[in-house]
Amino acid sequence: MIRAVFYYRSGAAVGFELRGHAGAGAAGEDIVCAGVSSAAYMTANTLTDVCNVKADIREKDGNLALTVKSSNDAVQAVLKGFFLQMQNLRDDYPDRIQIRVQNMEV
Repeated sequence: MIRAVFYYRSGAAVGFELRGHAGAGAAGEDIVCAGVSSAAYMTANTLTDVCNVKADIREKDGNLALTVKSSNDAVQAVLKGFFLQMQNLRDDYPDRIQIRVQNMEV
């Protein structure tokens, strides 16, 4: 199961963390993992390379975490778009994706 956590501070999205594997197919053929990975990397690349936002990005063993250093309307739009895409994927594959929202201390 892919476990996604979306982090918020003072009502604003500040990042996400993805862990686990969908287990919907063999390595390299899992369409759920591919969909999540594609959306996550597009989000990270859009934030860092298009919006020029500094972010902490950590990758290890197929897991990905991203936290932005600052925010603006564009950052909020990109992170909200990723959250909505993850909700859509979870609705299509409820046994493969779990989503949680976590508020961080100020």
